[in-house]
Amino acid sequence: MGRRNDHSREEIRELALAATFEIVTEQGFHQLSVRKIASAIGYTVGSLYLIFKNLDDLILQANVRNLEIIYQILQQTEKKQKKPEQRLLAFAHAYLHFTIEQPYRWQMIFEHRMQNNEPVPEWFEPHVSRLFSLLEAPLAQLMADAEPEQVRQTARAMWCAVHGVSTLYMTEKLEVVGSESVQNLLDRLMGIFLEGVKTA
Repeated sequence: MGRRNDHSREEIRELALAATFEIVTEQGFHQLSVRKIASAIGYTVGSLYLIFKNLDDLILQANVRNLEIIYQILQQTEKKQKKPEQRLLAFAHAYLHFTIEQPYRWQMIFEHRMQNNEPVPEWFEPHVSRLFSLLEAPLAQLMADAEPEQVRQTARAMWCAVHGVSTLYMTEKLEVVGSESVQNLLDRLMGIFLEGVKTA
């Protein structure tokens, strides 16, 4: 069993986050607990509560890492496309690819619910907005006469649509909408969405 002075606070934080991802990958998100994380890294539950406010805080900090992975993927995708329509379509496929390749990280982001209906803390929101800014830039090019708030809402509507397709695929419910190819469905969705954006 490790002792608190074996590692610095930051080192324990990193150990805990690494153990969190390992447990979620091996056992699923809903099997995650502070006790399991503490046991995995050789520290007490009390030691973790000196670093993380509670399990929600730990999961949110882990999800910052997950959002950073998505951001890096989309940013790399952005560099390969010049036209705004191509960038947005590439973003959609990159997001779908992330859900397929990193299902447990994806699950952590979207299946986490704050305990006791507590609001998500303000420090988390900028990490989400940073992701949406990648969508807003090409949308602003296509919506030259739109107000910034319209662009902002359109970016979120686009994400909701792409996320919906990804969720249907990950939960094996594509047959509900009568589609056999998630790639074709996503292309069709984005084609309609982008055409609507340009004519709005």
